[in-house]
Amino acid sequence: MTKKVLDWKLYEEAALECASEGIVLLKNDGALPLTEGMKIAMFGRAQNHYYKSGTGSGGMVSVSHITDIREGLEGSGLVTVDKDLSSIYDKWDLENTEYNNLGWGREAWSMEEMPMTEDIVKEARARCDAAVIVIARTAGEDRDNSAKEGSYFLTAKEKDMIRLVTSNFERSVVVLNTGNIIDMSFVSEFDPSAVLCVWQGGMIGGKAAADVLTGKVNPSGCLADTIAKDLADYPSDENFGKTGLTDYYKEDIFVGYRYFETFAPEKILYPFGFGLSYTSFAFEDLKTGKEDGGIKISFDVVNTGNVPGKKACLVFVKQPEGKITKPLAVLAGFSKTDVIAPGKKIRMSIDIPLCRLVSFDDDGRAGLGTGWVLEEGEYEFFLGGCLKDSVRIGSYFNEKSYLTEKIEPVAAPIEEFDRMTREGFEKAPLRKDEYRDLKERVIPDETVQTGDKGIKLADVKSGKCSMDEFIAQLSDEELSLIIRGEGMGSMKVTMGTAGAFGGVTKSLSEKGIPAVCCADGPSGMRLDSGKKAFSLPNGTCLACSFNTDAVEKLFGYTGLEMISCKVDTLLGPGINIHRHPLNGRNFEYFSEDPLLTGLMAAAQVKAMEKNKVTPTIKHFSCNNREKDRRKMNSVVSEKALREIYLKPYEIAVKEGGARSIMTSYNRVNGMFTANNYEHNTVILRQQWGYKGIVMTDWWASISKDGKPVEEFSLTEHSVMARSQNDLYMVCHEVEEEFIDESDVMEEIRSGKEDKIARPELQRSAANILNFAMNTPAFERLTGDDIKIVHENDPFGEDDVDVTVDKYYDVDNGCEIEVDQDTSEGKDLVFGVTGRIPGEYDMVATGISDLGRLAQIPVTVFITSIPVSVMSWNGTEGKEEDRHAKFYIFPHSSKSLTVRIHPGRPGVKIVKIKISYSGPLSGHPFGDG
Repeated sequence: MTKKVLDWKLYEEAALECASEGIVLLKNDGALPLTEGMKIAMFGRAQNHYYKSGTGSGGMVSVSHITDIREGLEGSGLVTVDKDLSSIYDKWDLENTEYNNLGWGREAWSMEEMPMTEDIVKEARARCDAAVIVIARTAGEDRDNSAKEGSYFLTAKEKDMIRLVTSNFERSVVVLNTGNIIDMSFVSEFDPSAVLCVWQGGMIGGKAAADVLTGKVNPSGCLADTIAKDLADYPSDENFGKTGLTDYYKEDIFVGYRYFETFAPEKILYPFGFGLSYTSFAFEDLKTGKEDGGIKISFDVVNTGNVPGKKACLVFVKQPEGKITKPLAVLAGFSKTDVIAPGKKIRMSIDIPLCRLVSFDDDGRAGLGTGWVLEEGEYEFFLGGCLKDSVRIGSYFNEKSYLTEKIEPVAAPIEEFDRMTREGFEKAPLRKDEYRDLKERVIPDETVQTGDKGIKLADVKSGKCSMDEFIAQLSDEELSLIIRGEGMGSMKVTMGTAGAFGGVTKSLSEKGIPAVCCADGPSGMRLDSGKKAFSLPNGTCLACSFNTDAVEKLFGYTGLEMISCKVDTLLGPGINIHRHPLNGRNFEYFSEDPLLTGLMAAAQVKAMEKNKVTPTIKHFSCNNREKDRRKMNSVVSEKALREIYLKPYEIAVKEGGARSIMTSYNRVNGMFTANNYEHNTVILRQQWGYKGIVMTDWWASISKDGKPVEEFSLTEHSVMARSQNDLYMVCHEVEEEFIDESDVMEEIRSGKEDKIARPELQRSAANILNFAMNTPAFERLTGDDIKIVHENDPFGEDDVDVTVDKYYDVDNGCEIEVDQDTSEGKDLVFGVTGRIPGEYDMVATGISDLGRLAQIPVTVFITSIPVSVMSWNGTEGKEEDRHAKFYIFPHSSKSLTVRIHPGRPGVKIVKIKISYSGPLSGHPFGDG
């Protein structure tokens, strides 16, 4: 066993660096930074209701404290916050506590704003030097933003507040605590002195915002998305959730700045890459050179202003128009300086491999076949922040067009639609057949089954035996079960996590296969047991930092935290593209740009892999809206797939070394991604050389070829495995008694050619075992694990009220009619007494009016120890049972306190039944 130190103070500093560097200053007429000694009037209810992240699985991190923006300013020691105005807000806030958070997928996008009067504003102006106005928004899983007031648009009360403040204060700052971009027309309408996008910076986000507001940190963030003047200006707008279950990606490769810079620069309000500083910079001694495999850009960055600061340096390339459609320019590389003192300079260099200059030819129009093509002509390079303000560095001339990589076009659409080009619109190239015939799939050679030879997985790791020899021991039943994950809240791994896979049955575990633990992300670990974790800055914020080194440093600490919680893979980052501003999960994702997205993901992969934990990058692919996400169909050309939507995954695999990928719920060109052979085998493994595992999203839709979308299944694991999606996540329980809850055994028994073949299951088993063999879970089994030593731990133990009003005798069983409403997320506490040592079953009957994909974790604590998580999905108003177990041990107290803790609102527990199920034999405490 080795020891590593997790210093939480350094962890917090790394998070603060990322959160503050991701903050983008959009406007500053001299109001910022706030001068030391100033008295600040704070407006907006969100000043002490900071949104640390968006909603859903990507944001459900349990924290002990969230630093809001008011608290951050008060603690800065540089300015004071007006207490009279704060008291007015606090009083109103206490009297108006209804936030309309109605459960999973129904959360309010914002809180109702306090009505503002001119008298309040004038009185505050008489006392204060400047005003800070906080506007906040959230959205998330199953909850897209909306083109309504209170979501994408400001409410009438918010506008009235901004109008009154800006008309009375000479120095007014609007701070936007949002997951992604919102309508910015208020800037020209009310003309605030400064505008700051602080995004959702995690649990320390309010401090990061205060550091930038007061000038302790000089803003250096740049927009990872284009902010257009109007929502309808985005080229995807007419095909975002407006055409039923099908979104036609008619804009093709022209996403974000690729569209605006090419066709409509006049519609840009704030361009991609834009961000102001409290100082100024210049570029000097710009050089461009051709090196093996790419272009090297080198330059000096000079601080020409009066305060220290960092500078994000973006390189764009303008490609020759040629025969293949291209946008005006694309991001080719970026880097960020360290802090540069006034009058000083830093030499920087950015390497641009030729693979970032190529275009995908999906129909052979360049005359070279299909694949990646570097066309003849001049490639011009520009350096700066946004493209408009960039300076030309130099160019590279390619003498002759050539194919850099021949690619079989396997992902083209089957449905005719028009796609955008530089010249107008054209018919997108279609595939010849509706679905690839799975009879043509590559089936590996079968490993002859030998039965159990006593070989353990550790023997494979040590080289004593081969993986084939180990897999030969696995029966058909074991092969059927190893491709299933268990969750949520499996008892076989860390309490309250999303799932377990690998050694989740008794027979698999006995062969030395660890149960691998995965926890929701990407904004930190979701631990539904109530255990606290570090809440990280959101994807948008991280991307706007343009600092992969800082992100890698931060997620190195996250990796250590994962080990301390016995979590092997974090379900994130999400690396779908910001195709449209209303996607509810944009807060999880990084950017409208695939290179920026891919390099941010690669940084996280490399950081976590240093400790053998790893992220699971998701959602592969085109999960670009939440509405009807289980049924929706993204119809997109293969060119757009390759250049935009698949590209981040390719970068994360080839440059980051990603080894765990989650598919999405939706269909892409008519087929569910969970069983898409072209994506999961041909592109991912054959063309990219991927060696890791692929898993479904939780309770994913699966459909055999050609089956109507209305008939999707959760149990057709055979077609999933045939596509080389290795793991179905999740089943409530994975054991042999539930083996026929999947169609795999039935297909294996049939022996028909059009059914799953045994070697395909053995192949997925090998993928899973190779992954599991390189996890902390495996090292814990072999005694080679890492022990985490915590320093400056901010969490400690939480004080929870567990006052017991009533006890129930469980020796002869009991049934409890619950008269408390748990649907609002309040704990249910009661006591049990029992004289008979043994194992007890608890069955809770609950009702939820939420939809089937809602996730409501309910943790069962016995004397403050979490013993089980009962995971409800929405029940659509029907009663459903969930099961848990607990134990009464010999020599222990026979009076136990039971606390049932809903991790979030949404389920009303109406009845609990407890019964004795058997003695403690086989339990580690069974012999007393």
